[in-house]
Amino acid sequence: MDIETIKTQVDSEIENINSAEKLEDFRVRFLGRKGIIAQLTSRIPSFPQGERAAFGQQVNALKNKILSLVEEKQKFIATVPTQPQVGLYDISMPGIAQDLGHLHPITQVIDEICTIFNRMGFSVVEGPEIETEYNNFTGLNIPLEHPSRDVFDTFYLKLGDRSNTQHLLLRSHTSPVQIRVMKSRKPPLAVVVPGRVYRPDAADASHSFMFHQIEGFMVDENIRFSDLKGVLAVFAKAVFGKDIRMRFRPHFFPFTEPSAEVDISCIICKGKGCSVCGRKGWLEILGSGMIHPNVFKHVGYGPKKYTGFAFGLGIERIAMLKYGIDDIRLFFENDLRFLRQF
Repeated sequence: MDIETIKTQVDSEIENINSAEKLEDFRVRFLGRKGIIAQLTSRIPSFPQGERAAFGQQVNALKNKILSLVEEKQKFIATVPTQPQVGLYDISMPGIAQDLGHLHPITQVIDEICTIFNRMGFSVVEGPEIETEYNNFTGLNIPLEHPSRDVFDTFYLKLGDRSNTQHLLLRSHTSPVQIRVMKSRKPPLAVVVPGRVYRPDAADASHSFMFHQIEGFMVDENIRFSDLKGVLAVFAKAVFGKDIRMRFRPHFFPFTEPSAEVDISCIICKGKGCSVCGRKGWLEILGSGMIHPNVFKHVGYGPKKYTGFAFGLGIERIAMLKYGIDDIRLFFENDLRFLRQF
């Protein structure tokens, strides 16, 4: 095959190439190690001495032409949108939708409750989940012999040599933040504290070794029990509806005096009695009371000058009542069939 014939063939074939794969085949066939240009170059020694230079120049010119054509075709193919092969894609089918995440139901309830108290002038404060024994117990007037300080009721931590320091633990309630805030600020105070807490309880339908609480407290001059009742009444009606009724039952907490458990009328049977409320017509939602004078002494407040109230509630408990959930473990199993309902 002479050089002129090859030039004609190159011009004809390059026009019909419309894909990178075909262009690569073309390049290899003409410019590869065993391609046509290599074959022409190998023929140079067979020519008479006087014709070799001229033939070699023709071969080089052809090679440069092919290189130029390949480069131009590569640029052209790169600018042409890739067309799907017929039958490979069904462009009429709907695309794959991306699932949008949303807040966990526990987070939703925390945000709702914090918003309610924000509107009443409370600020939101968070604290560490690893606490000192003083903040978790002693500062809250919980004596050494109290059962909650036993190793069977609290997750104590062993972090290095603690012989000369306070024992550390996973907080068993959010109340230690009450101590932290009162030590760092002066009244008037109105604070709510959401967060995780830990207790070594066996997991069942109503217990978990990790759950969530909200602590709330208000401190100022002349704070009365009636202020506590008014604040909690606004909260309960905002969460469970304006038709619910509320009652206070005397109770004992080391850090409040007087203390009370707070119940609402059953949101299922409207106080008539059902299996949810144990036929009593009432549902317990939180504990509360007036802050004990000993707590004020621990934080440097004058108990004769200041008074205050505090309350604490379990978020899972509120969420279970609000949404009719009968097993606390559902919140932590990450079952999307459950979580997508909220």
